[in-house]
Amino acid sequence: MLTKLLSVRYLGIFSGLLQRLSRVRRFTLFLTLGLSLSLAVSAFSPTNTSNAALTLVQNRASQEVVVRIGYQKAATILNAMKAKKDLEKALVANAKVTWTEFPAGPPMLEAMNAGSIDFGYTGESPPIFAQAAGTPLVYVAYDPWSPKAEAIVVPKNSPIKTVADLKGKRVAFAKGSNTNYLVVKALEKAGLKYSDIKPAFLTPPDARAAFEGNNVEAWAIWDPYLAAAVAATGARTLTDGTGLVSNRGYYLAAKSFVQKHPNALKTVLTQVKKISDWAQKNSTEVAKFLSPELGIDAAVLEVAEKRRKYGVLPLTKEVIAGQQQVADAFYKIKLLPKPVVVKDIVWQGS
Repeated sequence: MLTKLLSVRYLGIFSGLLQRLSRVRRFTLFLTLGLSLSLAVSAFSPTNTSNAALTLVQNRASQEVVVRIGYQKAATILNAMKAKKDLEKALVANAKVTWTEFPAGPPMLEAMNAGSIDFGYTGESPPIFAQAAGTPLVYVAYDPWSPKAEAIVVPKNSPIKTVADLKGKRVAFAKGSNTNYLVVKALEKAGLKYSDIKPAFLTPPDARAAFEGNNVEAWAIWDPYLAAAVAATGARTLTDGTGLVSNRGYYLAAKSFVQKHPNALKTVLTQVKKISDWAQKNSTEVAKFLSPELGIDAAVLEVAEKRRKYGVLPLTKEVIAGQQQVADAFYKIKLLPKPVVVKDIVWQGS
């Protein structure tokens, strides 16, 4: 109807003029009139309106930032940050956060390799194996954790008294984990080779069952599972990480996320530091928070909390060199398929 009205109006205005013009001028005016009508009609075209709306929606969608975080229940900071929802409040209005739980660091970084998550936290060993496998990840910060927060334990009545006594014995630990490296360094100090023991590659729940069932002679494990095992079984510590390993934790991000959303990454790290500062000063509150999450008594968790450190720190040359030592040790015992250069994937942002 609108198109018809416009056509009638234009024809009425110009009908008188057309009678007075020459043939050439008539042709020119008809051409101009045709173009004007096309523009008028197209301006009110439903198709053009729909296209404009679609373009607007597409532009908004392309600007949306989605931060996909992988976490472990025992990884205090990210778990607490998920519960508090401070990150969602701190990000810009067109951003959203998704959370995916993982049982350990290696499967988390496999998910990062598959493009399923953008950010996560693991112990020192998983990123080394991920780098060797070609995972496009970047170290963005580290957490000092604590050498005392991991140990090699044996049953309380075990005849094993020292690390040297582990020769020929079955030792449980998660393959490629921080405690895998602890075992390597502890054996080295005791004058043994990695091949002198019988590794049993088990996740913490499976290792706990094997340990209590006397299916392994020793278990290398980290807090809070370490504190829980000692409290429940009276497990005896052969050695913790003191003097052997640094036992740092690392915050990692997908390379594509760092490149596309550096400001979002900085917001994430700011919120991680905020929660980290809170956790360092409130071990009792952290224990109460984690207790229902992990199914471990709060008093036991508080033991673990009091012997660990928190922080969100930039990677220094010293820290990078320490991580390189971990990588070199795994390559030496042939757990790592090829050598890696840690500094090649350290974030250069602030």
